[in-house]
Amino acid sequence: MLAYMAQATRFVGKVVGDDVVDPYRDRRVALAVPAEDGSWVEVQLEGDRARPTGEPLAAPGSALAELFELAAANGLDPAFPDPVRAEVEAWAASPGLDDPELEDLEGLPFVTIDNEGSRDLDQALLIERDGEGHRVRYAIADASFYIARHSALFTEALRRGASYYLPGYMVPMLPRELSEGLVSLNAEVPRRAVVFDMRLDAAGACVGTRVVRARIRSRAKLTYDGVQRFIDGMEPSWAGEDYATSLRLLREVGERRIADANARDVVSYRRRTVEVGLDDRRSFVIYGALRNDVERYNEQLSLLCNAEGARLLRDGGASRHVEPIYRVHPAPPEDRVRGFASELERIAAARGARWRWDRAGGQSLAAYVRALPWDGEDARLSRAIQRQAIVMNVRSTFQSAPGEHFGVGAEVYGRFSAPMREIVGVFLHGELVEQLRAAGEQDASLVEAVIDAANHARDLQRTLTERADRMALDALFERDQAQGTVRRGTVMGVTPAKVYVTLDEPPVDVKLYRRNMGGVRGLGLGDAIDLRVKGRDRSDRWILEPATGA
Repeated sequence: MLAYMAQATRFVGKVVGDDVVDPYRDRRVALAVPAEDGSWVEVQLEGDRARPTGEPLAAPGSALAELFELAAANGLDPAFPDPVRAEVEAWAASPGLDDPELEDLEGLPFVTIDNEGSRDLDQALLIERDGEGHRVRYAIADASFYIARHSALFTEALRRGASYYLPGYMVPMLPRELSEGLVSLNAEVPRRAVVFDMRLDAAGACVGTRVVRARIRSRAKLTYDGVQRFIDGMEPSWAGEDYATSLRLLREVGERRIADANARDVVSYRRRTVEVGLDDRRSFVIYGALRNDVERYNEQLSLLCNAEGARLLRDGGASRHVEPIYRVHPAPPEDRVRGFASELERIAAARGARWRWDRAGGQSLAAYVRALPWDGEDARLSRAIQRQAIVMNVRSTFQSAPGEHFGVGAEVYGRFSAPMREIVGVFLHGELVEQLRAAGEQDASLVEAVIDAANHARDLQRTLTERADRMALDALFERDQAQGTVRRGTVMGVTPAKVYVTLDEPPVDVKLYRRNMGGVRGLGLGDAIDLRVKGRDRSDRWILEPATGA
């Protein structure tokens, strides 16, 4: 692997004295021009010296520099080897947009909807009425065309497994010239796409799917917040655009798909996501984010596309040469479910019958969670119960054998919707195209390599997120300790040794150890508790204690 990685004349490294250290290839190169000691820079080799390609990427001692260190410690190289860069240049010269196999859909008003700062635009949508139902065309960037198997691009993407996200910093799976340029479904330029053409009935259920490779031209790069304002009647300037009808129908389709999920007893949790970012001073900030309705609606179409793609590969008929990869999520084990139900019985005995789950009477977990109160004085207990329901779930994994995905209520499920960020997406797009052509190669070893890479990437992203969250908490609790800040939270779990609490602001999870609780006793799920930072223990863990009298 090091021999392959060593073929990079452009790399990212840390300045040490008059040199720059490449942590990914175990080399140290003299700088052609001076740079600040401890900073991170991108450089280009010029003989036996390295010249910075621009301004420093991270200043010494900054939060961003900490994140570069974390990425380097886990082998996440933001630069790409020379053979990969050569292939990118070749694709830029000949992007394959004149391919006669492509259906010409440039005349259709597709749009992308994503976060404000997103540049790797995977998906574009178009919705039309179809009798009592709808026709949904969901275009996904045609990454597998450019990331051909056995190419340097594919080899590097397989080695990485996925793009990795840290606060204010992302290490991409593909070079940005592709993921933010040639492959990305950017507005007002022709792009290759794999289009899922899906027919939905009046209840929102999918009754037919056709997949084609096409050339599209997105009309606009829209944001979740912007589309939300439009469908709420607060963005009238879009009313005359040719994509306005499609945006209005997004709400109708989204609500029908959510109702369909409810009918299939898919458990839907209401929770704030925790985001860790960097402020203007490049310091850590933590905040809670609530998804708006448009993001939920778009998620429904993405989930449908992933389920339909997996079904098409599974039910390929004569095209048995394809080798699908499924994302499998088993239902929670029965012993965990019984334990959860018993906990609810205890809560009902103490707080009233309204909290009981009538499992014996046939009430589904999905129906129980939907019926929980979410406002007023009962909000804390509702959030705690939901957390316990989440905890009893098992993790999903990628595998070659089909299996259910309990979390989305699908018999089979794949990952087609993020092909520029996940190697499994690149692979599955290739498999689907091979099925369309009724031709392809079998390679069991490659399937296993992709599965291993995909599962490893998920585990690594979880580790990176935990480490980055810890960095942000360190900064937060250091300030809290110095200022004597008291923060209120909700008890989310109780064991003989620990109490698990989610703070109100920022909504992060912390642990309170029994030995640090003083005389506080009798805490239960949903109870409010005020906490202050006492310090760190010998294992460098933060000690929080009840702020009595706060």
